Amino acid sequence: MADIQKFVIMGVSGSGKSSVGAALSEKTGAPYVDGDDLHPKSNIEKMSAGIPLTDEDRWPWLAAVGERLGSHEGKIFIGCSALKHSYRDLIREKAGEPVLFIHLTGAKEVIAERMKHRPGHFMPTSLLDNQFATLEPPGEGELSVGADIGQPLDEVVRDILNKIGRN
Repeated sequence: MADIQKFVIMGVSGSGKSSVGAALSEKTGAPYVDGDDLHPKSNIEKMSAGIPLTDEDRWPWLAAVGERLGSHEGKIFIGCSALKHSYRDLIREKAGEPVLFIHLTGAKEVIAERMKHRPGHFMPTSLLDNQFATLEPPGEGELSVGADIGQPLDEVVRDILNKIGRN
């Protein structure tokens, strides 16, 4: 996995994608892009109103994530929920090269508690059940590693770096 250059930090909202991505960026020197910044305004408005996104809402955003990966020379991390196999397929297609998905996992109760302490974030805790219902964890044939977020951030990052061969 040491030759992979494109990484998506995936998981349900509140799983720590931004925190883990920033820490991985600091440790590796590779940039981190928060996928939330690539959402169209209409998606942000829907989620802010507590309305789950549909696949049709997500396709342009997922394409933008893949295109950002593909347009960057060298290593890059992007945070993106990437909840379904079909979403990850589109990201890989648009990136045009192998993408490793780093799946952040954790108990719904832990994630819900974390979401309550994110001031100013557009995603309400009320949409967490929808996120878990939509989630299709990476399976066979998908380039991925998992990381349990139930441990301190530095341990999560160390675990990921070991798994992706960047220790």
